[in-house]
Parts: sequence; C-alpha cells; structure tokens
Amino acid sequence: MNSDIQQYIESQTESDQKICLKLSEIINENLIEAESKIWHAHPVWFLDGNPIVGYSKQKKGVRLMFWSGKSFNEELLNVYGGKFQDASVFYNDVSEINTEDVKRCLEKSEKIQWDYKNIVKRKGQLIQIKK
Repeated sequence: MNSDIQQYIESQTESDQKICLKLSEIINENLIEAESKIWHAHPVWFLDGNPIVGYSKQKKGVRLMFWSGKSFNEELLNVYGGKFQDASVFYNDVSEINTEDVKRCLEKSEKIQWDYKNIVKRKGQLIQIKK
C-alpha cells in the first residue's frame, strides 16, 4: 500500500480506519493497473492519469467516490455531484461495505470513464472516454 495512504488511514478514528483499510484493500485488489496517491488531501486511484475512485472522511461518514459513477446506473451510488459525473456512497461502519457491490463499481470504473485529466484544457468541459 502507498505509504501516504497508510498515513491517511492511521490518522482516522479506529472505526474509520477499518472502513478506509477495507476500501483500500478492495480497490487495490481490483484496480491492479491503477496508480494511487494522496490527491487534494485524500486517497485517490488513477488510470492513465485520470482519477477513478477515492475516499475521504466527511461529516456524514467515509465517502467512497467514483469520478464517473453517475454513468454506472448503480443503486449503491446514491449521492450525486451536481456539476460533474461523480457519484458516491457513505459508510459509517465497516460492516456496511458490500465487497461485491464495490467490486462491480470498480469494474465499471475501468470501462466507463469521463476525462477529468484534461478538464482544464477543455475549460471545464467533460467528455466521455471511449473504451
């Protein structure tokens, strides 16, 4: 595991550490080609420089966010961003994490991607990457 992400996990409360560790394990096992790092103060995984999935501690709990998740049509992802294609789910206990649901979203995240990597070049316009 990326040492910066390990430090992020260790900085959380004990219950949030369990959530973060479980999410990291599922992501690392299923997005083998991804690069992971702390980005904007949170763990994020990238494919070819494009942000795919990440998590962060927020008031509502630990938020697992998929940058292109709005296009996944997944009941699991029930919190949508307003301006972009992101979708999220919040966890408050590790027992709430259904590994198969997260794995299914990770599979979709490899196939369904919006081009966040070049959003600045396109002056805020997102286009879907054809896979």
